[in-house]
Amino acid sequence: MDTNAKIAPESGGGGFDTDVIVVGLGPAGGTAALALATYGVRVHAVSMFPWVANSPRAHITNQRAVEVLRDLGVEEEAEKYATPWDQMGDTLFTTSLAGEEIVRLRTWGTGDLRYGDYLNGSPCSMLDIPQPLMEPVLIKNAAERGAVISFNTEYLSHVQDESGVTATFRDRRTGREFRQRARYLVGMDGARSKVAEHIGLPFEGELARAGTAYILFDADLSRYVAHRPSILHWIMNAQAGFGEIGMGLLRAIEPWHRWIAGWGFDMAAGEPDLSDDVVVEQIRTLVGDPGLDVDVLSKSCWYVNQQYATAYSSGRVFCGGDAVHRHPPSSGLGSNTSMQDAFNLAWKLAFVVKGHAGPGLLDSYSGERVPVGKQIVARANQSRKDYAGMREWFDHDAPDPVLGGLAKLKEASPEGVARRERLFEALELKNTEFNAHGVELNQRYESGAVVPDPAAGEEEWPRDRELYLQATTRPGAKLPHAWLVGPDGTRVSTLDVAGKGALTLITGLGGHAWKAAAGKLGLPFLRTIVVGEDGITDPYGDWRRIREVHEAGAVLVRPDGYVAWRHGAPVWDAAEALRLLEDALAAVLDRPTDSRRES
Repeated sequence: MDTNAKIAPESGGGGFDTDVIVVGLGPAGGTAALALATYGVRVHAVSMFPWVANSPRAHITNQRAVEVLRDLGVEEEAEKYATPWDQMGDTLFTTSLAGEEIVRLRTWGTGDLRYGDYLNGSPCSMLDIPQPLMEPVLIKNAAERGAVISFNTEYLSHVQDESGVTATFRDRRTGREFRQRARYLVGMDGARSKVAEHIGLPFEGELARAGTAYILFDADLSRYVAHRPSILHWIMNAQAGFGEIGMGLLRAIEPWHRWIAGWGFDMAAGEPDLSDDVVVEQIRTLVGDPGLDVDVLSKSCWYVNQQYATAYSSGRVFCGGDAVHRHPPSSGLGSNTSMQDAFNLAWKLAFVVKGHAGPGLLDSYSGERVPVGKQIVARANQSRKDYAGMREWFDHDAPDPVLGGLAKLKEASPEGVARRERLFEALELKNTEFNAHGVELNQRYESGAVVPDPAAGEEEWPRDRELYLQATTRPGAKLPHAWLVGPDGTRVSTLDVAGKGALTLITGLGGHAWKAAAGKLGLPFLRTIVVGEDGITDPYGDWRRIREVHEAGAVLVRPDGYVAWRHGAPVWDAAEALRLLEDALAAVLDRPTDSRRES
């Protein structure tokens, strides 16, 4: 077999209306449509709704999600609509926005103790982008790059066979039903996913275990936050203290005039009273201003879920996002994980559709993302439970438990000292929600699309795995960020020289055998980066410190920025490098190997 031979693209092109149908245009569906279009895959993305999300919903955008935006070329555009990192601020625990403050927590990596960790971990900052502002960025750019976007288009059903999927839709404006034929169907259609239901995905966990009221409103609260900017305020008072969290919430949507107020309600008593008078009074109580001018924009209830799928696909149909992991917004993992589901799947679909990889590559999607979904569902729900310690100082025997508890919390006595110690211990625990850098960036993939390094041994974690990023080039980990310098003298991240829809082989000046091997293969989806050559240099030695391989070794990075394979020892012979690289590509991409060596 010719070593330059490709796997033939999937047959039957004349019989397909598109290559991939994406159902849903939230963060997951929008990212999938954008990535597929960017990679040159024909994609039709549909939404049953007339436009994007009609409420703020997800907002925290962590560094890994911003890295996805960066790779897809929309990071700067998204930043225009975001509350910047330095304005996301501390998270406050207070009796009201105008009232007595209890404690603060430095959050989102902005504190002095953690800021350097975040800077070292990624070229991207944290951002706060409400979902209705994020989705148009994804959708507009997907359309500009060739994706067909259809709103008011409801997915009804599908039938799949060995070569493709036939999906049936309804135009919600006219009632007309129509069918489309595609190679693959992707269901990113939310927590009530029809696609997941139709393919019978197995789920574990429970739905609707607690209820929360959310009120979107306009009010100028700048006088309460100008001296301590923060997007999140937890309110401890008698009127807000129901439910698992036991506090009210004020969340800035557009600083500092558009907000969400939230509070728990008793599901057993039915839907809460959300009449205008009740809602306005509750908002004034949370703010601590009885005369506040409030303009209520919308009211809704949402329910706390704790459920995840144990498989994400069936045949030619794949699901992602809230369709497969359903959980509360605590820890800010929802849209971030959803976007990463899409980014993981999109390059694999593109490689199979284009004939760069065999269909076995797609089997790795569930294997890699199911453990992540399970982890974040557990983490988000645990974050809610971890608020219990923040309320231990309440005095439930007093007429007002918060005011009575405050008096005891301030006592100049051994009991007062003990209460304050317990409060700060509880506050420290909340770092696992608000500064969980490891939860966001420490995913480790194990699948057929990752070739383990037999020389590496089992990974050890000297620091807390949830709190701290452990950067490594181990296969299955995200490529570590290090600053290089590009041809024009400006800094570029290692993440910038990888990705962009291609596999990247990174080596050093001593690794010319790898460059020769990759050149001999001549694969259009494989680029080679020789650090120290072609204007890409490592003057700081940052890459040298974290690469964990010899300068004449090599690291193979997937299009999604994860390490697929590495060879730590030096290789000086081009023929040996060719053999090693071919074997790695065959394993990762489900490609045939050179038959001359097999014999």
